[in-house]
Amino acid sequence: MSTKKNVNIGIIGGGLMGRELASALARWFVFVDPPVEARLVAVADLSEQAREWFRRVPTVTQITASAGELIANPEVDVVYAAVPHQLHQQIYLQVIEAGKDLLAEKPFGIDLSAAEQINAAISHTKRFVRCSSEFPFMPGAQKVIQFIEEKRYGKPLEIRVGFHHSSDLDPTKPINWKRQVKTCGEIGVMGDLGMHTIHIPFRFGWQPVRVYAELQKIVSERPDGRGGMAICDTWDNAILNTEVVLDGGEVPMRIETKRMAPTETNTWYIEFLGTDAGIRFSTKEPKTLWRYQRFADQGWFRVDLGSQSAFPTITGAIFETGFNDCFQQMWAAFLAERDGQLGDRFGCVTPEEALLSHRLFNAALKSHEAKSVVTLDR
Repeated sequence: MSTKKNVNIGIIGGGLMGRELASALARWFVFVDPPVEARLVAVADLSEQAREWFRRVPTVTQITASAGELIANPEVDVVYAAVPHQLHQQIYLQVIEAGKDLLAEKPFGIDLSAAEQINAAISHTKRFVRCSSEFPFMPGAQKVIQFIEEKRYGKPLEIRVGFHHSSDLDPTKPINWKRQVKTCGEIGVMGDLGMHTIHIPFRFGWQPVRVYAELQKIVSERPDGRGGMAICDTWDNAILNTEVVLDGGEVPMRIETKRMAPTETNTWYIEFLGTDAGIRFSTKEPKTLWRYQRFADQGWFRVDLGSQSAFPTITGAIFETGFNDCFQQMWAAFLAERDGQLGDRFGCVTPEEALLSHRLFNAALKSHEAKSVVTLDR
């Protein structure tokens, strides 16, 4: 019989990511030595269809349309809130003030003001809160993190990070909440995808000192699903040209978030170049890590990756890792840090890092409007 601490989890928002968590917790036994024993016990969603899906999960004892009822459930220790951006502030504050710990979805509030109020509540209540960002838990991303920590790259030259979709290329695709400012926020695609790109840079203290932003609104209206058309007013693509302080000097860092990137299904990438060595990884080739070292003959060499994970599982090291695996690793990191067991492993986005992301995206809006470089306070 396990002597690990039991943690009961509730989900607010039973959509795509809520179902991913249900799957991750149902497979919790794949961990060789899990930090805690975790199980899903409660789900809240306004959609009856969404709630119905969770009836197949045997550990769930509460299924409700009311987020408040789930938050009030004394059996729930941790809440995962995966709701549209305009609901972040209301629900996150309810969870925190009720004395629950929280894994929140990005961007941690619809705008900078919301993020500031959420952070203030966390400081006051001292609850354990982190923000979701899965891709740094891929084996290739973990290798990039290790490479940066070792500092064997010589003088840093440049950093490139990005997250590309092609999901919005079809202009006849019906509109949803991510395509409207009132529900997604004025920062648009930066709020939707940006946290994934800056998780690793922010963890290493690479906070942009200035930004020049190139933002695009490409499709102005989409079918509303009822035979008419609806205004589509969020930013579809964003390129942020920034400079960060690294090893005593300023280094260019290019950040790309795109919903309209032809040929890209769900591609996250990071590349770090130095004078002596470099490294790059993309989920487009999840088993491939590219590295170079400065020799007389220049060139990249390829490393084949397997299922090497921060929290060991029963999966053989020769097998490949997928999104569901890195999502589960993220949850292991969250629960390990909550229980004081993270050690030197990479952790989830902190509330402070989420707030920094909003300050960057807010500066990007100002930069694009003025068509000029904006300096950020440090």
